[in-house]
Amino acid sequence: MPADLHRDAVVADAHNDLLMAVSARPPELWASFFRERWLPQLTEGGVNLQVLPVFIDEQYRPEGALRQTLRMIECAHTLAEGNPDAVRLCVDGPQIDQALADGRIALVLAMESMPGLDASVELVPTLHRLGVRVASIAHWNRTPLADGSGQDATGSRLTSHGVETLKAMERLGILFDVSHLGAAGVGHVLELAARPVLATHSSARALRDHHRNLTDDQLRGIAATGGVVCVNFLAAFLAAEARTVTIDHLVDHIEHVVSIAGIDHVGLGPDFIREVLSDLTPPCCETAGFSGLDVDACIPDLDGPRGLPLVTEALAKHGFAEEEIRKIVGGNLHRLFLAELGVGR
Repeated sequence: MPADLHRDAVVADAHNDLLMAVSARPPELWASFFRERWLPQLTEGGVNLQVLPVFIDEQYRPEGALRQTLRMIECAHTLAEGNPDAVRLCVDGPQIDQALADGRIALVLAMESMPGLDASVELVPTLHRLGVRVASIAHWNRTPLADGSGQDATGSRLTSHGVETLKAMERLGILFDVSHLGAAGVGHVLELAARPVLATHSSARALRDHHRNLTDDQLRGIAATGGVVCVNFLAAFLAAEARTVTIDHLVDHIEHVVSIAGIDHVGLGPDFIREVLSDLTPPCCETAGFSGLDVDACIPDLDGPRGLPLVTEALAKHGFAEEEIRKIVGGNLHRLFLAELGVGR
């Protein structure tokens, strides 16, 4: 039964921005707010391994970016220390496996775009010391390290500082995340990468022609490094008519990535952003304009972690074998983390 399979499998979510919502509360509430608002959702969704990105909103850039980066990292440590029975912030594979064996959710800290660092590559080891194990170097627009996918028309590759950042991350065992990176930048990374590359939340461009999605050549390139492509659930990235998206559209993207990259290189990167944005947005405003996307459009019953068992059910209905489903819902990302996370070279 799909429900039993989901409970027994390692379920890994490569991208949930819940730190944005938790860190918006006073520090003394970080641990309790996470326990009351987010832990039940992760538990009901069967999540065993959760990547927590640090994303710095525009209101903090550029002057307050580093301060907010440190604040969100501290928030991750605080919520983990305040809920030791339920979660553990992990920095390597053995810690992840120990957390899973203890029945706790393994949390992995990630950076999204690194605006607080700018071109200060010498601070990448500082992030490593603070527990960061996954990182990207651009979001929608230009950074001192690279252009985001919203700037694809520039055709820009990584800057010299971006190249040095990639090398530093590979030395330290921080996985390089190409989600949001511009197309030329992705190609540049794939030329240079000496270790597996990760896409934490990107779908298939062949099915939805959006700059945030990955082309077939990019999918093949990531697989060739030994990396994993974690498919984004956001409706706007699955179909042009976001309000008509169903779980079948999501499975179509998963099937396409499997057909191009192979069954060992696919995972889940849900990007459950609607609750986070609604939690942070004043009543006077709308969230639908975020980065030009209709973020209020979601797959029915799959707008948060609680809905993740539906993915396992849908994969089974589409004919995926049990072992294939285990790999997709978390096994592949788990395997990658065990081999690469925090392993210096």
